[in-house]
Amino acid sequence: MRKEKHSKTRDILVDVARQLFAERGKGNVTMNEIAVAAGKGRRTVYTYFRNKDEVYLAVIENELDLLIDRLKKVLASSASPERKLEDYIFVRFEAIKEAISRNGSLRSDFFRNIYEVEKARRPIDVREIRMIKQIFDEGVASGDFRLNNTQWVAMMFLYSLKGLEAPYINNNIGNYIKGHRTQIMSVVLNGIKKKSDNGNF
Repeated sequence: MRKEKHSKTRDILVDVARQLFAERGKGNVTMNEIAVAAGKGRRTVYTYFRNKDEVYLAVIENELDLLIDRLKKVLASSASPERKLEDYIFVRFEAIKEAISRNGSLRSDFFRNIYEVEKARRPIDVREIRMIKQIFDEGVASGDFRLNNTQWVAMMFLYSLKGLEAPYINNNIGNYIKGHRTQIMSVVLNGIKKKSDNGNF
């Protein structure tokens, strides 16, 4: 029987593993080293995790939970749906970049082991789609957005944001995104097709 997912001991092991992975990279850390650094026995580590891959996934999940907490604050604000969507985009970019930067050597693991990262992110993706859909639903209800299927658009929107993560983290587009917030939101909200004089496309 697996122990309670959010036990204090498990949390300590995950945090210690995060620090070790950040300093040396996942490949250079053993389960025994995690146990020693946490002041626990190897048996305790194996009570919560079958192998190092599970520990690594738990570290990623913990970082993504921090991201979700920040995004929840955006949703809970009294801002307009348009402003919530804008804040969601830019808070999300910064939160992900901060998580990767905070974790040192995990930065290379993030790009090299993308399959493992995506495996950990699947449940978070579902939550994010639900959150983005909520913003879209609010916008439709207020008359600010014109969308026929907010679920489908929320899915496309999330995966578009995910596609920009790597170049943002690597600073290929980071400075541009930060400096062109208004223009980016214009594309997001108004699209790229020119309107005719009567307001129709």
